[in-house]
Amino acid sequence: ITLAVPNAAQNILAILKDAKIPLNKICFEITETTAISNLKEAKVFIEQLSKKGCVFSLDDFGTGMASFEYLYTLPLNYLKIDGSFIKGIDRDPVKFEMVKAMKIIADLMQLETIAEFVENQEIISKLDEIGIDYHQGYFYSQPKPIKEFVELSSN
Repeated sequence: ITLAVPNAAQNILAILKDAKIPLNKICFEITETTAISNLKEAKVFIEQLSKKGCVFSLDDFGTGMASFEYLYTLPLNYLKIDGSFIKGIDRDPVKFEMVKAMKIIADLMQLETIAEFVENQEIISKLDEIGIDYHQGYFYSQPKPIKEFVELSSN
């Protein structure tokens, strides 16, 4: 969904209401690219849906030079650290320190952190050492079609 669509937030709320999905179970990921090109619209969109209980994550954090400006400007709940920083963190002390710095800033802003590209136990150990809140990646599961996810959760 593009943020430039008129009434995008209202349309999403209507769809979620029809689907009977609890809004506090929905986390939208706003990519840095979307934020860069639509900062004002992104902020309004987030505020509208946040008031209804949805939460938001800034995805691919750290890949752009202006990352911290968007992090500071947008009313977010989560900071999703780009996988390029996570891959190899178990062998690269510079990546470890960079992710640690991101975690410190996220904590100051009262944001929970998500690491993507988690592929092995060694990476998990490093992320746990830093205190990253959530992990996502092939170590846990490969992506699945939504139908499989719904079937698993209903059993």
